[in-house]
Amino acid sequence: MSGGFRKVCVASCCSAGVLLGLAASAARAETLADAIGLAYQTNPRLQSQRATQRATDETYVQARSGLQPTVSLSAAAIHDDLPSPLIPQINASGVALSVTQPLYSGGRVTSLMSAASAGAAAGREGLRGLEQNVLLDVIEAYVDVRRDLQSVAIAQENERVLQRQLAEAEANFQVKTVTRTDVAQSTARLAGAQARLALAQTQLETSRAHYLTAVGREAGDLAPEPPIGGLLPSTRDQARELAERNNPIIRQLDYAEQGAAAQTDAARADARPKVSLYASVGYAGGSFHGGSPFADYGRSTFVGAVATVPLFSGGRTSSEVRQATERDNAARINIEVARRQVAQAVSEAWSGLSGARARLVADEQQAQAAAVARDGVRHEADVGVRTTLDVLNAEQELRDAELAVVSARRDQYVAGAALLAAMGALTPAQFSVDAPLYDPKVNFEKVRKAGSGVPWEPAVEALDRLGSGTAR
Repeated sequence: MSGGFRKVCVASCCSAGVLLGLAASAARAETLADAIGLAYQTNPRLQSQRATQRATDETYVQARSGLQPTVSLSAAAIHDDLPSPLIPQINASGVALSVTQPLYSGGRVTSLMSAASAGAAAGREGLRGLEQNVLLDVIEAYVDVRRDLQSVAIAQENERVLQRQLAEAEANFQVKTVTRTDVAQSTARLAGAQARLALAQTQLETSRAHYLTAVGREAGDLAPEPPIGGLLPSTRDQARELAERNNPIIRQLDYAEQGAAAQTDAARADARPKVSLYASVGYAGGSFHGGSPFADYGRSTFVGAVATVPLFSGGRTSSEVRQATERDNAARINIEVARRQVAQAVSEAWSGLSGARARLVADEQQAQAAAVARDGVRHEADVGVRTTLDVLNAEQELRDAELAVVSARRDQYVAGAALLAAMGALTPAQFSVDAPLYDPKVNFEKVRKAGSGVPWEPAVEALDRLGSGTAR
């Protein structure tokens, strides 16, 4: 085998090894979708809020129970061991089964059901808002780590270049082509570069700690974040319109107002009549003067309707109605407050995104020009046209421009994600997260159908809604 052939084989093997290493590295790289998926499934704030939401769902079942019959069994036994000359000794016992079926509560039960349903819907929107906050936190942590990794790499490269520059200055000083001032300038710039490298490394560790908190594990080899430009609206007005419809804060407060209105209807229902059916069957027996408490058992039954008409409550009912009405008014006002805050958030995110885009274009142009200028200054210094200080300044301008590009890219991405969150459109599905999504409505539908429903419940519900605000 000739030497040339051997060199070609070695070079080919080395190239293949490098490519395989890069492929393996890329395969091991963690993506933003991986980070979002892990946080979505394991974040303790989300898990706690989901459990809270499931507890909130149960309020609908509790309210709906007012349409159901109640069944109770009671038993008693009395034995008198202290006879009295005036009162005969009584031994008695009995057992009774009673059933009460509400027919009409003045609309209170159905109003409370509407309030519970609206409260569950408001809770789901609150959960969606928290999910967006968690996703935004993960995105910020992810791009912060990537930014800081690039910043450290730039600082390390700057240190290496300045070390070579210092070595050149010291060598040239030995042959008297530069002065001690040039050596001192190179030394000072190298010390500054080392300080900036230490600062960049510290910032990287801080961002890694944030990543651990947001995602739930240490940041490894992070792949470039996917582009989100295609998810963003083309105009500010379009962003505001989408936010008006989809922002979870606005929707949560809208459902809260619906719940407050239903609570007002429930308060008004206290002034209306209530009707229910009552039935009982029992057995009782006993004896006087020390006989068996289980003697002479007889059966008794009772079936009837009970109507209750409120006449006077000392002003409590009217006060509760006024109180609920004002809470409903406050809830409507809160919706307008939220609309203004969301509009402000959209405008700020849009402005931040537009500014970051403009900065990125300018910073990239600056970095390209600074690289050309740095190379030109170096060549001119080699022929004695430029000084050591000119070379150091050109190198510093290039590093500053590179850092500005890295920072602008990060700011642009975060501003885009913040705009999506303000619009209510930041979801795991948009990042192709390969994880099962949690749908809180599934649990609500499950518990809504729970309980011992009776065939006549729809008729009782329809009757209870007559004459009340819940018929809408």
